[in-house]
This record gives sequence, C-alpha cells and structure tokens, in this order.
Amino acid sequence: MKIFDIFQSDKKHRKGLLPLEWIVVAYTLLTTLWILFAYTELHNPVALLLGRAKVMLIMGAMWLVYRLLPCRLVMLVRVGVQMALLAWWYPDTYELNRFLPNLDHLFAAYDQALFGFQPALRFSQWAHWPLVSELMDMGYASYYPMMVVVLLFYFFCRYKEFQQCATILIGSFFIYYVVFDFLPVVGPTFYYKAVGLESIAQGVFPALGDYFNTHQGCLPSPGYTDGIFYQAVEQAKAAGERPTAAFPSSHVGISTICMLLAWHSRQRKLVWFLLPFYVLLCFATVYIQAHYAVDALAGLLTGGLIYLFFRLFLKS
Repeated sequence: MKIFDIFQSDKKHRKGLLPLEWIVVAYTLLTTLWILFAYTELHNPVALLLGRAKVMLIMGAMWLVYRLLPCRLVMLVRVGVQMALLAWWYPDTYELNRFLPNLDHLFAAYDQALFGFQPALRFSQWAHWPLVSELMDMGYASYYPMMVVVLLFYFFCRYKEFQQCATILIGSFFIYYVVFDFLPVVGPTFYYKAVGLESIAQGVFPALGDYFNTHQGCLPSPGYTDGIFYQAVEQAKAAGERPTAAFPSSHVGISTICMLLAWHSRQRKLVWFLLPFYVLLCFATVYIQAHYAVDALAGLLTGGLIYLFFRLFLKS
C-alpha cells in the first residue's frame, strides 16, 4: 500500500458493526449482567455502568464517521480506538473480581510442586546482572509495540486481512478478560508483598480471602533499578497495574498470537524481527514477578488455542 492509499475508499465497506465491535458489545453485555448481579458487592457499580455507556457511545460515533467517510484511514482509526480502549478494560477486571476470594495460594503451590521452588522468586536472583535485567524489561515493555507492528503490517501490506487480524487480537483480549473477571489471581508481585518473601521462600502459601479488595500494594520489580527499560516498566506498573489478571498470562498469550499472525503473513522478516522480543517477553513475565511460571505456560497454551479458535470461527 502506498501512503496515499490510506485515503482510498473501502469499496466493499461494512455498513454495520465490525466483528471485533460485536465482540466488545458481547463483553459489555456480559459484564453488565455481572455488575447488576453483584451490585451490592462492587465498590462503584454506577461508575462501571457509566463507563460501559461511554464505550458504546464512542463505538457508535466511530461507526457514524466511517459511514460518512468509508476510507482505509478511518478504518484504521476505528480499530485503533478499540485497541486503545483495552487499557481501560484491563483495570476494570479488578473492579469486577476484587470481592472474590483470592486464589494465589493455589497457583504459588502449583509452581512449588512443579519446580520445587518459586521461579518468580529465584529467576531474578540467579540472573541479577544489569544486562539481563534490561533485556528482560525491554522484552516486557515490547508487549504493546509488538501488537502495533503486527496490526500496521497487515494494514499496509495485507489490507484484505486487516480486519481479521484486528478481530483476532481484540477478541483474544476479551476472552482473557472474561477469565480474569471470575478468576481472582493477582500474581507474585502482589501476593509475595502481602505474604512476605520469607514465608514464600519457606514454601508457605496462606490463603488471603478478599485481602486484595482493600489492598493494592506490590513489590518493586527486581533487577537493575537504574536501567532505562526498568524505569519504563515501573512507570507502567504505577500508572495502571492492579491486583488482577495473572492466570493465564495474557502477555504471553497475546504475544504468542502476534507471532502466529506474523507467521500467517508469510513475511519471515517480520517473524525474525519479532522473535527476540517475544522470547524475552515470555521469560520476563516471570523474571519481573508479574506471573507465576504456570501462568506463562498457560499463556503459551491458551494463546495457540485461541488463535486456532478464531481462525476456524472467522472461516465459517
């Protein structure tokens, strides 16, 4: 696609909502029902409902703009708006599950049973060098840039599959969000902080009930604290991290889907470009104590399965 082609009209433009927007609508309806059901348990259900109304209004506005100007640039903006809103939906999962009994003691125990120790505790201790720390933080920080690269590649180089690519990515996020809404696992950085590293090192994993309903403190990431990427990750945590969304690792799952989309494009240069960031990201989720090792393994498995599901679903 040439740069001026972005203003080209979509000859067979879709008049209704896009498949990815119907996925957002379905998730909005599902979580609205959950809010109404758990209304008295939630901290601010009115704000949650109003937020959903705003998302629907934004979606309607973008649909109207595209009906008036059905060109590729507007389609890119339309998809980009939904991608940007994913950052709003993420902390929303905490608001929906915070009153449920926490399950981290089970997942920490699974790691202990599988490995005989806590990988999220030992990994950074074994590989504590500044170079390793920065590489891990660089990998973790590449999560959203990887998605942007894949989406833009499809937009400029395989436009006929652009909507399908966006549907797979956004649909995958909402599948993970459904899990996070009802599976309250917060990850090592929050659980270790609450329990204490001494207890964790001794293999003691107490159940915390609804502790995270009122506590959001987490450990600082291990590693080289003066590193550029370390600071970037810490700033991102301070801006939007919540005690939620640990199992399975959506970072690993979504980045796996990005790699599969890159492979599907048959552009091997894209695959080789993304591969180092993908590998570092998968290890980084455990290194910086965002996830248990079982979370990362589940992210690999679910990422592949979700990708296959959407490939089959979008063909039918």
